[in-house]
Amino acid sequence: MSSEESKKARRRRAERLVGTLLPDTTSDETDEGWSESEGDTRDDEMRRDVPPHHGQ
Repeated sequence: MSSEESKKARRRRAERLVGTLLPDTTSDETDEGWSESEGDTRDDEMRRDVPPHHGQ
């Protein structure tokens, strides 16, 4: 097998393997987690937005 043929074979194998691992839609492309529930108070919102290094 020539080096060009082996490169093509490796590329096809990688595409086959990676293609099954990558989702069609990532979580960043959906609205999941972006909607705020109705009725939250401003205090609830402020508690959610506390940076991790501040603790809770």
